[in-house]
Amino acid sequence: MHPDPFSISPISEHIWQYKYRLKSADGAPVDRTLDDTWRRVARTAASVEKGGKKARERWEQRYHEAMASFEFLPAGRIIAGAGSGRQVTLFNCFVMGRIEDDLASIFDNVKEAALTMQQGGGIGHDFSTLRPKGALVKSIGADASGPVSFMDVWDAMCRTIMSAGARRGAMMGTLRCDHPDIEEFVAAKSDPTRLRNFNLSVLVTDGFIRAVREDRPWDLVFDGRVYRTVRARDLWEKIMRATYEYAEPGVIFIDRINDENNLAYCEQIHATNPCGEQPLPPYGACLLGSINLARLINRPFEPGADLDVGRLEERVRIAVRLLDAIIDASNYPLEAQRKEAMAKRRIGLGITGLADALIFVGARYGSPRALSLAETWMAHVQRAAYLASAELAAEKGAFPLYDADKFLARPGVARLGTEVRQSIATHGIRNGCLTSIAPTGTISLLAGNVSSGVEPVFDFRYKRRVLERDGTHREIMVEDYAYALFRARFGEDVPLPDSFVTTAELPPSAHLEMQAALQRHVDSSISKTINCPPSISFEEFQNVYLDAYDLGLKGCTTFRPNPVTGAVLSSRTMSEQEASKQAASKSSVARAAQRQLVTRPSDDGVVYMSKPLEREPVLAGYTYKLKWPGSDHAIYITINDIEHDGRRRP
Repeated sequence: MHPDPFSISPISEHIWQYKYRLKSADGAPVDRTLDDTWRRVARTAASVEKGGKKARERWEQRYHEAMASFEFLPAGRIIAGAGSGRQVTLFNCFVMGRIEDDLASIFDNVKEAALTMQQGGGIGHDFSTLRPKGALVKSIGADASGPVSFMDVWDAMCRTIMSAGARRGAMMGTLRCDHPDIEEFVAAKSDPTRLRNFNLSVLVTDGFIRAVREDRPWDLVFDGRVYRTVRARDLWEKIMRATYEYAEPGVIFIDRINDENNLAYCEQIHATNPCGEQPLPPYGACLLGSINLARLINRPFEPGADLDVGRLEERVRIAVRLLDAIIDASNYPLEAQRKEAMAKRRIGLGITGLADALIFVGARYGSPRALSLAETWMAHVQRAAYLASAELAAEKGAFPLYDADKFLARPGVARLGTEVRQSIATHGIRNGCLTSIAPTGTISLLAGNVSSGVEPVFDFRYKRRVLERDGTHREIMVEDYAYALFRARFGEDVPLPDSFVTTAELPPSAHLEMQAALQRHVDSSISKTINCPPSISFEEFQNVYLDAYDLGLKGCTTFRPNPVTGAVLSSRTMSEQEASKQAASKSSVARAAQRQLVTRPSDDGVVYMSKPLEREPVLAGYTYKLKWPGSDHAIYITINDIEHDGRRRP
């Protein structure tokens, strides 16, 4: 029997109070209890169901039951915004439209990006369509400033939107590996003050990987013209060196993404959302939700502990229907986004609590047994999701751009089981893409601090100091969900079994192998950070990315503590031992922050004098190490942001 998260994890209630509990404009609570929050989301999803009041009430009850059990967790945008009456989107993931190579299109795209972030969406942009620095602009007889300079415009816009009090903004910027300005793009974040609101990723092609391995020359091309030719290995080393030194850019294997895309017959992908789990076409949008595996384990810690597969499949069916309903219920910042969402009806159903689920069944993260279990569980999710979508198509119709022959011929669909393919052939399918694994940082805290997404547990126990509404502080003990249940059952003195393993104890290969095992049953992508120790050599580090390519991943993101981004520092109430662990690796929240929804320092934030700012239980930020030439000393500066009631302030 799994406990109420609020009873074992005070931070869960704090997260609900400050992130998800609906309040009126004057701060008065609208949701009296967490159950009211779940009911509000369930009612919103059920409102689009046909069949009259009784049908809507029936689906509302089923949606509510799935969420109130914490076995299905919609993404935070849905929990916070559904049924709120506010002009916000319920979608987490967007990729913006193509940026044409002219000033009018550039600033039209800046405007569209601002409108999307204003409603709470994270966005991705591909800047490969902009001519390189120094290229002639014939209409004005001047040289172009290049895509990286225009990214500064987006960065300033995002900073302004945030300082004006909008919800947290995040952007992904991509550039092709053969763009003439690729080296400037790769080096952009060596300046710790530049592009702070962007995550950066290089679009790496299969041809480039071959050129690197064969030590061939590599042409840098724009609009059919070769601007320069470089040694492929030299460019690869620059990308790797930048990532080794300051954690960006990441790498997206763009050819594999398009080759494996269910919808390649009607779209081309050039970018992802900020967390990387959703590769999307121009104006693409996707919803997120997660099955909480930790809550679906029968008899935790016992010899016969196992996953309740029947219950898992039932929850997946409900989750697919709810997410599909939210497509119809949501606001859209742009009409083009609404049309794209309706035409393909993408959803991103994933999992969270994987590491805790493995602990419950006695499998050590990274072991062969853990890899086998994780892949089997994800295969069950995939099968149930596709069957549920086919059933929905029989009831409500397939997505408008569905083409039976072309869809069934796609590689990922071709690998599905016979029963699933027959169901799709008979009924069609409601959703063009169905599975994706998000970082789930905050919703995992809400659910009792289950392990985040598919990451290992960062640490099992620590304290956080949080600010109350009356200005006082208190300490909250934060315990991993599996750890809390183990201690409640067996006491404080019993040694932890071998299945209790933390991120710092795992080599990069354990992360890669787990991501690869899951990717085989995920049609979109996976948000996962490959944590590397500070001592890893540059040669070993480069191999992580080549291994990721060979294992079939769609992208790779690493984190190695470094002087530019620093390591994430612990709260002051943590012990020295816990603080040193944080210095060696990223916390679950910071892992999400580093490459995903990252808070960044603001140069022109607004200062409010009338009321003290309120801190959330979890703050993301950066620590910078600054040194001057000729001096043996350095200073360390940490900058965090606060987000409360939809307002964000440094």
